[in-house]
Amino acid sequence: MSRKLRPQKPWFILQKVLLLVGLFLFSISMHGQLSQRDSLGFKLKRLESTQRFNPKDTTHINLLIEFAHAHRFFSSDSLYAINQKASELCKAIDFKHGEIRTLENFGSYYSDAGNRQKSMAIFKKALALAKNINDKECELSIINALSNDHYYEGNVAEALNLYLKGIDLAKQVNSQDMLSILNENIASLYADQKDFKNAEIFYDTVQAINRKLGNEIFHAETQSNMASMYKDAKNFEHAMFNVNKSIAIFEKHKIYDWLAYAYQVKGSIYLEQEKYQWALYWFDQSNLLHNDLDDNREKVKLLNGMAQVYLGLGRDSLSLAYANDGLKLSKQIKSLQGEKECSETLYKLHKSQGDTNAALIHLETFTSLSDSLSKDKNRQSLSLLETKLQYQQEKRELIAANEMALAKQRTYIYFAVIILLILSGITFMVRRSARIQKKLNVELHQKSEVVSQRESQLNEINKTKTKLFSIIGHDLRGPIGALQGMLKLFTEGEITKDEFLSFIPKFKSDVENISFALNNLLSWGQTQLNGVATKPKRISLDKLVSSNIQLLSEVASAKSIKIINQLPENPLGWADQHHIDIVIRNLLSNAIKFTPENGLITIEAEEKRKVWQIMIRDTGIGMNTEIQKKIFTDSTNITTYGTNNEKGTGLGLSLCKEMILKNNGEIWVESIIRKGTTFFFTIPKAEKRYQQAS
Repeated sequence: MSRKLRPQKPWFILQKVLLLVGLFLFSISMHGQLSQRDSLGFKLKRLESTQRFNPKDTTHINLLIEFAHAHRFFSSDSLYAINQKASELCKAIDFKHGEIRTLENFGSYYSDAGNRQKSMAIFKKALALAKNINDKECELSIINALSNDHYYEGNVAEALNLYLKGIDLAKQVNSQDMLSILNENIASLYADQKDFKNAEIFYDTVQAINRKLGNEIFHAETQSNMASMYKDAKNFEHAMFNVNKSIAIFEKHKIYDWLAYAYQVKGSIYLEQEKYQWALYWFDQSNLLHNDLDDNREKVKLLNGMAQVYLGLGRDSLSLAYANDGLKLSKQIKSLQGEKECSETLYKLHKSQGDTNAALIHLETFTSLSDSLSKDKNRQSLSLLETKLQYQQEKRELIAANEMALAKQRTYIYFAVIILLILSGITFMVRRSARIQKKLNVELHQKSEVVSQRESQLNEINKTKTKLFSIIGHDLRGPIGALQGMLKLFTEGEITKDEFLSFIPKFKSDVENISFALNNLLSWGQTQLNGVATKPKRISLDKLVSSNIQLLSEVASAKSIKIINQLPENPLGWADQHHIDIVIRNLLSNAIKFTPENGLITIEAEEKRKVWQIMIRDTGIGMNTEIQKKIFTDSTNITTYGTNNEKGTGLGLSLCKEMILKNNGEIWVESIIRKGTTFFFTIPKAEKRYQQAS
C-alpha cells in the first residue's frame, strides 16, 4: 500500500482546534468516571466511620472487593492492594464467596500483567472452590475469565471447550448476561481466525439475547466488537455504522474503557482506508482516555495504530516513538501479536529512512514471530475445523444409523401388516368387549357413589337425631321434671300454697328458658334436616335490636345489667328478618348470661362498603382462645353456665353461624378473659333497587 502525505487544508486546521477542545472536555468527563470509584470509596469511609463498624462484616468485605475490581482498568496496583486486604478479611471469617471473588480479582491482575501461568492457576483454584460451595454465579464468571486466558495463550481448542461448558451452565441457571458474553467471545474467536461467516452466526445469537435483555450497554459492546470484525473483513460501511452506534451509547453512560476501545476501532477503520487525518483524530481521542486507564492489551494496538498513521503522514520521528513504545509494552505483557505488528511497523519505518541494519533486525523479528504465529493460527484453525468436522461426522453417523433403522423398520412393517390384518378382527372383538365392560364399570361406579351419598346422608340424619334426643333428654327434661315434681307435691298437699307460690319466679324463669331453648332447637333441627331457606328482604336493624332488648329487658334487669342501643339512624339490611332476629336474640341472651350483675351491654353498627357490621359488646367474664376457636364449630356444642348458673343448650352460636352464612354474611368473636366479649356479624346493606322493590 503506497503512502500519501496529504497537505493541511484549512478544514484540517479547524479539526485540530476541535480536537484540542475535545481533549479538554474529555479530561473533564474522565473525572465523572473517577467519581464512580470515589463513590465506592466514600461508601467505604462512611461505613468505616460508623460506631458499630466491624471490618469483618460481609457487607464491608463485598464493598472492598467491588472497590478493588473498579480499579482494574485504571490502577492495577490499587486493585492488588485493596484486594489483598479483602482477601485477608475473607480468610479470617472463612467467607468462601468473598474468597472466590478476591481470587478472581487476583487472576485478572496477573492476566492483565501478562503472567498468565499464574493467573490460570489462580482461576483454577477459584473455580474448584466455587464448585465446592455450588456458587454458580462465580463459577460462570471464572469459566469465562479462564477461557479468555487460554485464548490469549493461543490455546483456541481449550478456550472454545470452556466457552461451550460455560454456555451449558448459563442455560442451566438461566443467566442471560453470561450467555451474551460467552457467545460473543466465541464470535470473536472465529473473527480472529478470519472465519467471518461463523462469527456472524454467533453475533446474531448475541444480538438476539441482548434484545431480550434490553441492556443497551451490552448491545454497544457487541456492536464495537462487530465493527472490528467488519473492519477486518473490509466491510467498512457496516464497520462504521456499528462503531458509531456503540460510541454514542458509551459516551451517554460514560463507559470509558469501552469508549477508548471504540475510538481505537474507529481510528483503525479510517487507517485501513488510508484516511490518516481522521484516523489520527480518533486515535488521539482513544489515547486521551488511555492516559487514565490501565488496559495494556488495547494500548498496544493503539500505539501501533498511531505509529502507522504517523508513518502514513510522513512524520517518522513520531511514528518511531509510538512503535517503540508499543514494542516495549508488548514485551512487557508478553503479547506476541503486538510484538509482531510493532516490528512490522518499525521495519517499514527504518526501510523508508534507508536504515538497512535496523530494518533488517526488525524484519527478522517480524518474520520469526509471523512464522510462529502462523503455525499457531493454523493449529487454532485446525482445532476449530476438527471441532466442526467432529460434529458433522457425528451428524452423518446419526443419519446413517437412522437410515439403517428405517430399512429394518420397512421389513418389519411388511410382516406387521399381515399380522395386523389377522389380529384386527380379534382386536375389534376385544375392544368391543372392553367398551361394554367399561360401560358396566361406569354404571356400577355411579350406583356405588349414589349408595355412598345416601349412606352419608343417613349417617348425618342419625347424628342429628342423636343430638336432638340428647338435648331433649339432658337440657329440657330437667327443668320440666322439676316443675312436674313441684306440681305433684302441691296437689298431694306436701307443700302449702304459699310455699308453692314462692317458686313461681323460678318456674317462670325455667319456662322462659325452655321456650327459648325450644325455639332454638326447632330452628336448628329444621336447618339440619331440611336446610336453611332464606327469604331476604329489606329489614330495619334498629327495630330488630329494639324489640329484642325489650324482650330480654326483664332478664337483664334481674341482674341489674344495662343494655344500650347505639345503632345509627335507621340502618337497613338485606336479609331474612326471622334469621337475623334469631341471631340478635341469641347473641344478646348470651351477653346477658355471661355478664355479672351491674354490667353493661352495648349494641353498635358500623357501615362498611357493602355491608353493615353489627357489634354486641359486654363486660362479662370473657373466654380463652381455645373456646373462641371451638364455639362456631359445627361438630362441637359447648354448653356452659352463666354468672348466675344459667344453662343453655349449646345450639345458639352454631345456629347463628348457619343463619349468618345463609344470608351472605360473616360472624366472629373477640374476647379477653375478665374484660368482656364482642360478637361481630355482617349482613348486606339494602341497596337502592331493593328499597324500590320493597
